Amino acid sequence: MSDASDTPKTTPLQGRPARKPAAPGAPRAKSSRRRAREFALQGLYEWQLNSRDAGAVDAHIREQDDFARCDRGHYDALLHGCITQCAQLDAQLLQFLDRPVEELSPVEHAVLWIGVYELTHCLDVPYKVAINEAVELAKSFGGTDGHKYVNGVLDHLAPQLRPDEVKAARPASR
Repeated sequence: MSDASDTPKTTPLQGRPARKPAAPGAPRAKSSRRRAREFALQGLYEWQLNSRDAGAVDAHIREQDDFARCDRGHYDALLHGCITQCAQLDAQLLQFLDRPVEELSPVEHAVLWIGVYELTHCLDVPYKVAINEAVELAKSFGGTDGHKYVNGVLDHLAPQLRPDEVKAARPASR
């Protein structure tokens, strides 16, 4: 006979065991989208530094541990979209950069590409999420204050790329 405390509680709508809340300060599991962004960032970094063919970069990234746990469709869109549209993405960024794109660190440059690409093409991703995810990438992989720079640039660009969404989210000025 089993004790009632041995049986997992189920959520009412899903009929599967409820998740235990994470301990305060414990790292959360990465979503498949976050993993896709991380792999795309690694691929864009490699592409910038080695000038390799996008297909070769893609093949190399797909060999990485845990690649199967990422959102492959989102990864494909980010990696290949950023590579094929890098000039257009840079043109959008230029108006809010305080230096030429050539002077950006490769990590910050790739993070900005991902942010602009998501703001432009991934309309299922809320603009605040796209910016926050770019900031988190910059915190994890970039320089000490690179995340602040990424945040500033994307925050200024968002109203141009998602005017209605930004206007609805921001309080009206008096």
